[in-house]
Amino acid sequence: MEDAIQKADVLIEALGWIRQFRDKVTVIKLGGSVLENPDALRHILIDIVFLETVGMRPVVIHGGGAAISRAMQEAGIQPQFVMGRRVTDQKTVEIVEEILAYQTNEALVAEIERIGGRAMSLNFRSTNVLFGEKLQLQDPQGNPVSLGFVGHVTSVDRAVIENLCYAGQVPVIPSMCIDRQSGEKLNVNADTAATAVAQSLGAEKLVFLSDVNGVRRHKDDPDSLIDSLTPTEARAMIASGQIESGMIPKVEACLETLDRGVSKVHIIDGRLRHSLLLEIYTNRGVGTQILREPRS
Repeated sequence: MEDAIQKADVLIEALGWIRQFRDKVTVIKLGGSVLENPDALRHILIDIVFLETVGMRPVVIHGGGAAISRAMQEAGIQPQFVMGRRVTDQKTVEIVEEILAYQTNEALVAEIERIGGRAMSLNFRSTNVLFGEKLQLQDPQGNPVSLGFVGHVTSVDRAVIENLCYAGQVPVIPSMCIDRQSGEKLNVNADTAATAVAQSLGAEKLVFLSDVNGVRRHKDDPDSLIDSLTPTEARAMIASGQIESGMIPKVEACLETLDRGVSKVHIIDGRLRHSLLLEIYTNRGVGTQILREPRS
């Protein structure tokens, strides 16, 4: 009986959050650490189905870097990275399209439907919703850096995504876009693609599923997790070096997203069982939320 009462208490705690976030869009970015862990991925997808079932409108953006690298090695292509971005020639972009836009994307949709949800692939074989242009970078000396078929999102077909959400389906979007002028298919960083989608939809939340439990005061100490940050605090931690290396672009993407109207951005460990539900529907959460500055 005590166990049953505790379960009821959990549901009551979740009730307020369920009501608050009903009909609100949450964009969820699935990264390599989750995609490469079948057990963690299954629990995340169950969480996503739960979100939709209780009235939220989840939208999934995913990468697939590890699977792409394996396919490139099988094809005898050595992966190359410049300034953290995958250099993508014609043969590589064809591999990215097959692995990311089709195999990974459609497998995620099939798994969501297998566990009882409804989902739709938004890829080049169905309906593409991400449009962009080639990414232009410069090296420290100001010289242009060519990455090949690598792009960034400049516009999102918001209507298609929203119509699917209203119909009770989970849109699943690979991190690729089309250049409207040239028709070229471009590889896009999944974090920045998720940011663009969240901004376009005016999402209530953007959730980055990572392989760490969030922003830490001491990067090697999981127990130093910071559960809540303002943009001012986050920028100060970047300046002081407390936030460093791979966490810097993720936090900077969070800050840019808040500037564009998204209410909260979360960084959580996708390998923790039901981390998505624990972060959204419990009072404390399990990761780091970065939220807009309080109004003065």
